[in-house]
Amino acid sequence: MEYITRIGMDTSKHLFQLHGVDAEENVVLRRQVRRSQMLTFFQKLPPTVIGIEACGASHHWARMLQSLGHEVRLLPPQYVKPYVKRNKNDAADAAAVCEAMSRPHMRFVPVKTKDNQAVLMLLGVRERLLRVRTQLSNAIRGYAAEFGLTVGRGISRLEHLFERIAGDTSLPALARELFSLHAQEYRDLQMRIAEIEDRLDDWRHENEKVRRLTKVPGIGPIGASLLVMKTPDPECFRSGRDFAAWIGLTPKDHSSGGKRRLGGITHAGDEALRSVLVAGATNLIRYARLGRGQVSPWLAALIKRKPPMLAAVALANKMARIAWKLLVSGEAYAQSSNSRQLSAQPG
Repeated sequence: MEYITRIGMDTSKHLFQLHGVDAEENVVLRRQVRRSQMLTFFQKLPPTVIGIEACGASHHWARMLQSLGHEVRLLPPQYVKPYVKRNKNDAADAAAVCEAMSRPHMRFVPVKTKDNQAVLMLLGVRERLLRVRTQLSNAIRGYAAEFGLTVGRGISRLEHLFERIAGDTSLPALARELFSLHAQEYRDLQMRIAEIEDRLDDWRHENEKVRRLTKVPGIGPIGASLLVMKTPDPECFRSGRDFAAWIGLTPKDHSSGGKRRLGGITHAGDEALRSVLVAGATNLIRYARLGRGQVSPWLAALIKRKPPMLAAVALANKMARIAWKLLVSGEAYAQSSNSRQLSAQPG
C-alpha cells in the first residue's frame, strides 16, 4: 500500500468508510471496513493523521486510534458540510472529512478522556432527572387541580399538596391511590437527584478550576462544571469574544456591501452551556432590579436602556469572557468594592 499521509473516516454503527490521500494529495485509499475489522486494519497501518466528525462514539474511536500511535483530529460536523460535493453518501462524507482536515485554519475538537466523559454523563443524568421531575410535578398539579386542590409555585410546595391530598376524605379511593403512587415516584426522584448532586459536589470540590469559576456572579456550580467539562482547551481561543462566539452569545452577521447588519445571537455551540449562562444572568438582573446585592455601573446602565432578555444575553456574554480569562490565566475572580466592576486578579 502506498504511504498514506491523511485519512478521513465516516463512522456509523457497523460500517466505516475510509478515504486516504498521499503527500501529493492523490487518492490512494477508498475502502469500507466493518466494526470488527477496524482496529485490525489500523494496527497494520503506519502512524498517520486521521480525521473524524465529532459525533456519537467519535471520542471513543479517537482514543482507540491514538493508542495505536495515530494522530486523530475531531472536526465539528458543520465545518465538514461545505466540503461535501453533490450527493451525500458515506464515501462523499469521508472525502469531505479528509479535505476539511487539511485546511490550515480548520478548528478541531479536543479528544475527551474517559474521566471527562464520565463527569459529562453525570451532568446529563442530572439534567434528565430534573426534566422527569418537572414533568411529574406538572402532572400531579394538573390532576390535583381537577379535584380543586392547588398550591403555590415551586417544588417545595408539592409535599404540602401531598399532605392535603392524604387528608382529603372526599377524594375517591382510586384517586387517592394514584396520588399515592405519584407521591412515591416523586420522592424516589428527589432521592436520586440528591445522590447525583452529592457526587457532583464531591467532584467540584476536587476541581480547582470549578471552584474559581463558581465565585463569578451568575456562574453557579452547574455553570462552572459545564464550562470546565464542555470547553475545549481555552488557549485555542484568541480572545474572550471568540469564546463567547463559540458558545453562541454573539450576534449573527449579515453584512454586505459595506453595510453592517447584525441579527440575533447565533445559538452556536452547546445549548446547555449557553442556557445555564443566560439563566444565571437573568437571575442577576432580577436581583439587581429588586435592589439586592452589588450592581456594577455597567449593568445598571444596561438594564435601563435594554429589554430584560437582551440585557441577560449581554451579561451572559460578559460572564463567558470573564470565565475564559480565568481559565486561560489561572487567576482568581475578585470584585472591586469601589467600582463594583467584574474583574479578575491573580490568585
